[in-house]
Amino acid sequence: MKIAMIGAGSIVFCKTLMSDILATPALADSEFALMSRTEPRLRRMEAFAKKMIRENGCPAKVWATLDRREAIRDADFVVVMVQVGGVDAFKLDYEIPMKYGVDQCVGDSLGPGGVFRALRAVPVVVDIARDMQELAKPHCIMLQYANPMAGVCLALGKATDVQFVGLCHGVQTTLDLIAGYCNVPKEEITYTCGGINHMDWFLRLEHKGRDLYPDLREKFEKPQYYKTEKVRGEVFRHFGYFMTESTGHLSEYVPWFRKNKLALDLYCDEPAFGGASGAYYNWCKTIADKYAAHDELEYESARITGRSVEYCSYIMEAVATGKPFRFMGNVRNQGLIDNLPAGCCVEVPVFADDAGLHPTRVGNLPAQCAAACMSNVQVQTLAGKAALESDPEAIVHAMAMDPLTGAVCTLKQVRDMASEMLDAQRQWLPNFKGKTIRPCPTISIPADCQPVPVPLDPALAISKRFGTLITQETK
Repeated sequence: MKIAMIGAGSIVFCKTLMSDILATPALADSEFALMSRTEPRLRRMEAFAKKMIRENGCPAKVWATLDRREAIRDADFVVVMVQVGGVDAFKLDYEIPMKYGVDQCVGDSLGPGGVFRALRAVPVVVDIARDMQELAKPHCIMLQYANPMAGVCLALGKATDVQFVGLCHGVQTTLDLIAGYCNVPKEEITYTCGGINHMDWFLRLEHKGRDLYPDLREKFEKPQYYKTEKVRGEVFRHFGYFMTESTGHLSEYVPWFRKNKLALDLYCDEPAFGGASGAYYNWCKTIADKYAAHDELEYESARITGRSVEYCSYIMEAVATGKPFRFMGNVRNQGLIDNLPAGCCVEVPVFADDAGLHPTRVGNLPAQCAAACMSNVQVQTLAGKAALESDPEAIVHAMAMDPLTGAVCTLKQVRDMASEMLDAQRQWLPNFKGKTIRPCPTISIPADCQPVPVPLDPALAISKRFGTLITQETK
């Protein structure tokens, strides 16, 4: 099979996925076409990939190109790992909102950072999908890893007809956590999840037919467990269902935990990804600087010892062999979750086999879980509209509806922040060339200004006409 790896300059991620694929016997003779816009990092990855193939005795072959269309031509799979603007754009996603009081821990999926990452990524990923429609094999599947996952997949579903699935490892890593808390083997846990990316809910959680929720609820009433995951634990205690997103990420998807110093000190006081301000940007900057200064891959072991938790190789194996594989995937909502909007991106159980991808129906989410998801879906939908239609006003609307931003900023501040971010990131937003966000200046109200007389309430006018006084009691 030919596998196009788009965004192969993402060295750490590309290396992991290629290692997984080469560790799979049914895929070991694949042809890898590595593509990136960054020549030095692309060549480093190509050299390391050849080293992996050589040292592990795999019959695969690999080559690299700056030509995306050539990489995609006749491909069976297209793996998307792009990060448009890289760390330079990410810095602006984090630092500009901080000036307005919007404190993001990760900032790559929702919030001002997530909105602008969507504006940068959506046009590129949609173009990749259109290249697939023209050049790839008819059955070609896009395995989509670019963030913001839900925003990009929502736009893909609206703008193209390619077969795609968005992949994340939130469910796998959360299952590790639950297995440890409940002291049962991860492989013996039976579960059903449903929701959206980074806000997927465990609707069923069992071990050999026994409900694990009572154990999990008991654990999260103990300080030592609660301290480990304060935000996720607090949402669990109030909403009744455990979620697939960690404290740092989840704290910026809802309005309750990062809106002021009191909330941050109480819920986001753990280091690094436990809620620290700018944790993910700082980590990405450290990694980028490390690889820029030295060719770290030159010193890393190329020995393949097994597969990671990423779904990618398992999906490819299922398509290649016909042996079904069940996983959690991000797909277009076409009758899968009834109380989320049609066409939005949902994360549900999906089966892969030699006939392709088969999402499964979840039905209704619990009302409170659907409501929490909807607060994020609204932002994703508006960000997708802004990206697909190059609509500057939709940027403002998306950021205004963001739960954390709305808890911190006035509408005027949101507009000013969106305008500043757009001006700062124009080099990565060519579709917004010549477009600006409409200014909305503050209205000065003189001290002696009188309000315009308000017309009489119609109901009150009727009651006076008939001489009847409608009292508060009768209302």
